[in-house]
Amino acid sequence: MGDRLHLPAVARTLLPVALCIVTLLPLSILGRPAEEENTGSSALLQRVKRGWVWNQFFVLEEYTGLEPLYIGKLHSDMDKGDGSIKYILTGDGAGTTFTIDDSTGDIHAIQRLDREVRAQYLLRAQARNRLTDRPLEPESQFIVKIQDINDNEPKFLDGPYQASVPEMSNIGTSVIQLTATDADDPTYGNSARVVYSIVEGQPYFSVDAKTGVVRVSLADMDRETRENYTVVIQAKDMGGQLGGLAGTTTINITLSDINDNPPMFDQRLYQMSVPESAPVGSAVGRIWAKDRDIGVNAEMKYSIIDGDGRDTFDISTDPTNLFGIITVKRPLNFEGKPSYTLKVEGANTHLDPALRHRGPFKDVTIVHVSVEDVDEPPLFDSPAYYIELSEDAEIGTVVKTVSARDPDAANNTVRYSIERSSDPEKFFYVEITSGSLMTVRSLDREEIGWHNITVLAMEMNNPTKISSVSVAVRVLDVNDNPPSLTHYLEAYVCENAKAGQLIQTVTAVDPDEPLGGQRFYYSLAPEAANNPNFTLRDNQDNTAWILTRRGGWSQQDQTVFYLPIYISDGEHPVQTSTSTLTIRVCSCDQEGNVMSCNAEAYSLPASLSRGALIAILACIFVLLVMILLMLSLRTHRKKPYLCDEEENVHENIVRYDDEGGGEEDTEAFDIGAMWNPREAHHHLGKMRQDMLPEIESLSRYVPQACVMGGHGDSNVHGYVLAKLLDADMDACAPPYDSLQTYAYEGEGSVAESLSSLQSGTSNTDHEYDYLNDWGPRFKKLAEMYGVLETNTPPLW
Repeated sequence: MGDRLHLPAVARTLLPVALCIVTLLPLSILGRPAEEENTGSSALLQRVKRGWVWNQFFVLEEYTGLEPLYIGKLHSDMDKGDGSIKYILTGDGAGTTFTIDDSTGDIHAIQRLDREVRAQYLLRAQARNRLTDRPLEPESQFIVKIQDINDNEPKFLDGPYQASVPEMSNIGTSVIQLTATDADDPTYGNSARVVYSIVEGQPYFSVDAKTGVVRVSLADMDRETRENYTVVIQAKDMGGQLGGLAGTTTINITLSDINDNPPMFDQRLYQMSVPESAPVGSAVGRIWAKDRDIGVNAEMKYSIIDGDGRDTFDISTDPTNLFGIITVKRPLNFEGKPSYTLKVEGANTHLDPALRHRGPFKDVTIVHVSVEDVDEPPLFDSPAYYIELSEDAEIGTVVKTVSARDPDAANNTVRYSIERSSDPEKFFYVEITSGSLMTVRSLDREEIGWHNITVLAMEMNNPTKISSVSVAVRVLDVNDNPPSLTHYLEAYVCENAKAGQLIQTVTAVDPDEPLGGQRFYYSLAPEAANNPNFTLRDNQDNTAWILTRRGGWSQQDQTVFYLPIYISDGEHPVQTSTSTLTIRVCSCDQEGNVMSCNAEAYSLPASLSRGALIAILACIFVLLVMILLMLSLRTHRKKPYLCDEEENVHENIVRYDDEGGGEEDTEAFDIGAMWNPREAHHHLGKMRQDMLPEIESLSRYVPQACVMGGHGDSNVHGYVLAKLLDADMDACAPPYDSLQTYAYEGEGSVAESLSSLQSGTSNTDHEYDYLNDWGPRFKKLAEMYGVLETNTPPLW
């Protein structure tokens, strides 16, 4: 048996040389026995002759027809044409890219095939019984290969390109190599065979047709003339034949610089000027030796090779290594030399040995520098002054004479002064015309050892021109201070100290600083030379020891001793002093550590420590505080509660102790009189004539309804009841019985009531002359309301 392949007419026309012939490969391969479906028994395996075998189909890519592309036909010898056989296609693209007619076995491509996407597909085919679905042929595998056509042009994947080549390169110098990629099959035909050609860029560059190497094709190309070139390269497949596809790319080629041009100054003579006051290192001017080259090939080095200003000026290259900067090397003086001439050379720093014949790569120019005259400040004859002066120098001593002059040709007069901030306490004075520096105050080395004075010099004709100089005055020492003991002036001796025991080492200090160093001499003062308790030993090393002369010390006998010590120094004139050392007697332990230096400690019991005594005193103090607190609380319980002491009416009435009946107002009251004033018992002999109350004076305290509701006693009774109700409702109200003094003050007195509660009942003015007859108790009221006697002196 064999496979049948049916090709479309278009394929037979385009490729008559068997491009779409199905390769028939009959093989004697036995198929696997078909499975028999038999219920209840096992299928019998039989080997039958293979009915179909093939390897691959070929199909052209990029089919653009409207109908599905016919690939081939599958046919089994068992197919009788009655439709009992069903062909099944599986594998790569089955059902999506390829379909099969299950009755006829015709295979079609339903999608456009692209070899550059996928070059082949692996498929499997099988013939089955349509009714029983039993395989009639063993499953076979075949390949559908996509045949290439020239549908892809060459591409430069890395373009556009950037390249450079040195200027003045020889013909044939390689610039860059290009490679174009063609996606077509390089193993089939000429579809992927690429050749290169130059489209733009002649006659400067050329390209190798096979390798794609771009080379220089014109000699002596100068970067300074033209630096950038654009070259267009084409790549064409089919070996460059007619009908091939082509792709292009661009190369931007830059000529790199070489040092082929010498530098040249744009001026043969430079004119510069600089003020004579320009400091060292300041710039005078800039020169430039121009070079047509760039980069390192244009870098320059400048030097002064000749001229009378070689020692006065210097030249250096700026950070770009292109310009020369002329600077001041030494101070300038217009009066000394007004102009200078410099011969300057500029040379390339990077030379190409192959191009030395184009040299020399350097150039020379002349620089003329003029020094400008400047009005300069006065110039001192010394940059600084140092003076040594004894501290006992007399006032008015000339310390130093400073001198300054005008350096200009005008030679103006100079005046001197001291900068006040340098001598704030005004120890010195400078004579304005001569510059003589003298003292105006006494000096003390121990107070100020150095004086740093700034002397100013100013031109008379131009006060803005001022210069200064530092004058350092060192004050020399004179032995004018006596020595004295250092640190503290107290020591102690233990009660158990023995005779000859060291109790203190004393040292002395002296503000003076002699050149040979300090030397102190110690001794006891003359009045203590025969001291029976202590003695002094001079150690000859500026220290002395205080030693005991006896033992048996006791705080009970004496607690403090005073020992005067006489000290003298070894300088001339000799200075002496006497310092008193206080020595306390202390109780010490066995190791000599002080335990107590107070005699009061002996009055304490031996078993009672100071801490215990403090604890006892603290307890006593706390107990006293608690007792006082308890007494204070008991006192407060007995007193009636008042929310506001200022509202205590009884207290207010006590202030007016001259009003009414005197002591009767401040004595105990009968509470019954508060509830029923009319029934109150009046004691005989104690009646008094009260004044009628004035209703208007109480109107701001008593509601008008209560006052005007009745007459006489009913008004007072209503007022008291209203106040009593208010007091009962107010928990913070003061005791109401204190109001009794207002309503019924003077009850039973011969003076009657002085209250103004009933003053509204009478329209007549009251006379108070009778108050003068009531005695000294009513003297104050008589003076306030009564008629004073003419012979009575005024109270105010």
